[in-house]
Amino acid sequence: MPPELGVVRRLVERGHRVTVLGELSMAGQIDAAGAKARFFTEQTGDVRDWETRGPVALARNMADTLLAGPVAAAAADTTAALDAAAPDRVVTSTFAIGAMIAAEARGLPYDVLVPNAYPFPARGMPPFGAGLSPMGGPLGRLRDAAFRGGGSRLIDRYTVPRINISRRNYGLAPIEHTWDQAQRASRQLVLTSSAFDFPAELPANARYVGPVLDDPAWTAHSGWTPPEGDGPLVVVAMSSTFQNQVECLQRIVDALATLPVRGLLTTGPSVPREAVTGAPNVTVVGVAPHGEAMRDAAVVVTHGGHGTVMKALAAGAPLVVMHHGRDQADNAARVTTRGAGVAISRKASSRQISRAIAEVLANDDARRAAAEFGRVIVRHAASTALVDELERPLD
Repeated sequence: MPPELGVVRRLVERGHRVTVLGELSMAGQIDAAGAKARFFTEQTGDVRDWETRGPVALARNMADTLLAGPVAAAAADTTAALDAAAPDRVVTSTFAIGAMIAAEARGLPYDVLVPNAYPFPARGMPPFGAGLSPMGGPLGRLRDAAFRGGGSRLIDRYTVPRINISRRNYGLAPIEHTWDQAQRASRQLVLTSSAFDFPAELPANARYVGPVLDDPAWTAHSGWTPPEGDGPLVVVAMSSTFQNQVECLQRIVDALATLPVRGLLTTGPSVPREAVTGAPNVTVVGVAPHGEAMRDAAVVVTHGGHGTVMKALAAGAPLVVMHHGRDQADNAARVTTRGAGVAISRKASSRQISRAIAEVLANDDARRAAAEFGRVIVRHAASTALVDELERPLD
């Protein structure tokens, strides 16, 4: 949510009237962004993807919690919000299929925010979620088609029938694939740097508009302080949502305890501060604004979430990525392919983690690659491309 609420904040600052339809847990953040809040009548259940085993279970879980399960209720809530607010346009999250259906049924243009690397099928883009780098030639095309086709068929099996029930109820023709609804958007606004993503032939309605580097509102009064000492600063930042990361965080602390560094670990709002035991050279805090905390970082250790990776690179810090799922393996592939860090297993031992951190600390090429990345990311983040696209009249 932080990048999408950053979009809200920018629109409000440009003088637009913005209503955010979200969950009750977002109330304070919506208020801080200056928008009017409305709330879904049904709250989304926990994704709990760390408990799934195998692609079938994962597909069912995504269908039930993110893609198809919320569609009918979200479409009804969005229709009521549209009737009350009478907006000129609608901006939705990537997974907000119910909101897209409501906008389409009302004849309103809608844009889709994509807060990560481009996830939809595109020629030359490795399949989303597989953690693959580009591969050219016939073998690469065969690989991508196999991964993409298998994944799409699996997701479609559990989502498309339920999505089409809602589309039929709103007088809309059925779709063939899950992501066809997002492809109907006026624009797909990709909230990352084109320099970070892999080159591909995107559809005509897709635009790279730069990352949103805002720190969440809940970090504003965290009262954090940087660790004392003169050693290199290693910042540890895992997911702000729960991904069963507590044991991994503790292994990272134990690894840092063996190195001549200063460690700053943020547990995030989903993990109690006391769940992780610090070390003499490692400070553990609940939350801290990553934009500030990473400013002097020599290395960032992370799960590989897009927002954390963007902030680390914007600070010129190379990364050690321990991806946990979702889009994180894809982000790790983009980091390692460009030489801006390394990726290791989330199950790596403390000794392996220590070795990876020491390797990146000693790697001048990784530091230069991260700094080069960072300069481009900061420039793209500072541009007005995002709001310019939202304000531009449709053709």
